[in-house]
Amino acid sequence: MREILNIQKQLLPDLLDTMKERYTILHHIMVSGVVGRRTLAGSLNMTERVLRSEVEFLKAQGLLEIEAAGMRISEAGRQLLESIEPMVKELFGLNELSERIRKHFGLKQVIIVPGDSDTSPHTKKELGRAGAAVLRKYVSKDEVIAVTGGSTMAEVAYHLSSSTSLKGSWFVPARGGLGESVDFQANTIASTMAKKTGASYRLLHVPDQLGEDAYQSLMQDTTITEIIEFIRKARIVIHGMGEAMVMARRRKVDDATIASLQHEGALAEAFGYYFDRRGKIIHKMPTVGLRIDDIQEMDCVIGVAGGKSKGEAIVSVLSFGHEDILVTDEAAAIEMVQMLPS
Repeated sequence: MREILNIQKQLLPDLLDTMKERYTILHHIMVSGVVGRRTLAGSLNMTERVLRSEVEFLKAQGLLEIEAAGMRISEAGRQLLESIEPMVKELFGLNELSERIRKHFGLKQVIIVPGDSDTSPHTKKELGRAGAAVLRKYVSKDEVIAVTGGSTMAEVAYHLSSSTSLKGSWFVPARGGLGESVDFQANTIASTMAKKTGASYRLLHVPDQLGEDAYQSLMQDTTITEIIEFIRKARIVIHGMGEAMVMARRRKVDDATIASLQHEGALAEAFGYYFDRRGKIIHKMPTVGLRIDDIQEMDCVIGVAGGKSKGEAIVSVLSFGHEDILVTDEAAAIEMVQMLPS
């Protein structure tokens, strides 16, 4: 396939550019569900006149359906996107990126979606869709699946749907999370995932961060400890990764701790742990939920994070060495590869 694409690049470069453009249009519409032409033109940074011409072509090919509310991908269009996905990854150069990252960190699989989640809401949606697909692929019946909070995990939840393999499973929050926006709390995301898939869920109603006295008090509560023990039965965890300083400020960490994190070179946060460039844990927040020992013993750890700004943070978390699967985007992957030894 690569040889054919290289020949096409030399002899028919315009053909590949057109293919990329039409694929991107179809893909945006598929992820959006139903979208108006003006909205789509803005998302793609394309004039309405150029988009109208492409839409008319795709409609004539039976790949799009036009409704009063906007454009929707047809079943033929959906099947086409699925069939050409391997070619598109080669076309965008994503296979080479993913293989280099996979080998360097010893991962089972690396999935890279085109674009930059920092600047494109569509790319973030696609990141969520890819994360949901990976979860469906690796889950077995009657699993306990732990999930973290965050906007990326919310996108993963949105793209899940009813699944036979998930109906007997339980979704649980990986940690307490009453400090975040309600929509992005681990509790909310766990319950959403369960409802979308027909699974069950249990919640952990404790603050995201605790003082030592409050932590010790909560651990005396039999209801809390019973839920925590259930959460620690999880064999799969799907989680986001954050930039250390962004997450510290979002969680309202005190100034002294932020100064310490900066001094120690914290780059990333996951599960309440802060990591430096080499993947060393340099700080742990007193949170209730999964411990790093629990995560290291799991059958499948899936990290989902993207955006150019998170490239360094993802490398930091992967360097710790507990991930199995990475789902990221093109911009983050390029940043990551630039940090790796040649």
